[in-house]
Amino acid sequence: MAEMSSLDKYRFRRDLEEIEKATGRGTELVTVYVPPDKQISDVANYLRGEYSQSSNIKSQSTRKRVQGAIESILQRLKVYRQPPANGVVFFTGHKATEADQTQMVAFVVEPPEPVASFLYRCDSRFYMEPLHEMLVEKDTYGLVVIDQGEATLGLLRGKRIETLKNVQSLVPRKHRMGGQSARRFERLHELAIHEFFKKIGDLMTEAFLTRELRGILVGGPGYTKEQFAGGGYIHHELVKKLLTPSFDVGYTDENGLREVVEAARGTLKHLDLMREKDLMQRLMEEIRKPDGGLATYGEAQVRRALELGAVETLLVSEGLRRARAKLRCGNCGHEIEATIEDGKPLDPCSNCSEDKMAVQDRRDLVVEFTERATSMGTRVELVSRESEEGELLLRAFGGLAAILRYRVE
Repeated sequence: MAEMSSLDKYRFRRDLEEIEKATGRGTELVTVYVPPDKQISDVANYLRGEYSQSSNIKSQSTRKRVQGAIESILQRLKVYRQPPANGVVFFTGHKATEADQTQMVAFVVEPPEPVASFLYRCDSRFYMEPLHEMLVEKDTYGLVVIDQGEATLGLLRGKRIETLKNVQSLVPRKHRMGGQSARRFERLHELAIHEFFKKIGDLMTEAFLTRELRGILVGGPGYTKEQFAGGGYIHHELVKKLLTPSFDVGYTDENGLREVVEAARGTLKHLDLMREKDLMQRLMEEIRKPDGGLATYGEAQVRRALELGAVETLLVSEGLRRARAKLRCGNCGHEIEATIEDGKPLDPCSNCSEDKMAVQDRRDLVVEFTERATSMGTRVELVSRESEEGELLLRAFGGLAAILRYRVE
């Protein structure tokens, strides 16, 4: 199966967001997953059986809506002689709207990976989990940062760092005792370190052994990390996945997880996250230059640079939830083109000041900019919100920035 492009992943994720908005007043939303090896005739027969069963639903309105949803899917099945290569998923039913009303909705999704098994579900929400799992990043690394006082375990999953466990040790601090007391304390101190390392090794086994990991990064201040990594505390199957060398970091909490990923940049340079970090670092270096350098940001400025063919690399945040729309006033007929934000009310008409503006046509801003740049041979990077750099692009630069071939005045 060909790997999805960044834009295809973005579109798929946005489709899922739209489907998830629908909620039913009762169990009126029908979900059907059809795997690629399932006969369409078998699916149709199953749904006819569910249609008959639904006649037992006590609520007349719910019964009518469930049967309407099943009928809708049966009609859509007639388009297919056999399922698509990865199967197909139907989401149909009545979603709740304002004033105790409902509205019929129907979505058909051809997923990026094969549907594993046939499923029929009727609920107040559409069943989305199998499709979300298809978006989970496959490249996953285990993360451990440790010193004698604390350890934190986490995962680097694609572009996202997840904290799994933070553990404080009971290792006593060293003091200035002398003679026999000092030797006794040293033995107790070493025993406490041994028990702490053993505990962290066991937690690693529990957290990592059953996962498909590309590797494990170990970091921490000083020699402790090497003492832990090479002391026989880690399960032999996990030892095979340790990426060497271990990495010097100053913290052993959640900040340490971010530090160890940054310290391993050379080791992980093939990952999308590292490419994003490098691009955002380059963007910031250009912006900091006294003359503004070869960089620009913000929708209007980036749009103009694209029109002039001046953009070398376009950086677009996947977190943008805006669209370029044609708007028309229902009162005076005035028409404009403007950028609108999802979930926010439209501004009043600039011509007559009436609050009668309506969307005539709209295009997702991420898709518009990506396709425009691609058609001009410009490199496009869709930047996730799951890293610090991604959040910076969205919050500080409005989700759109560009590294330029030449300066644009």
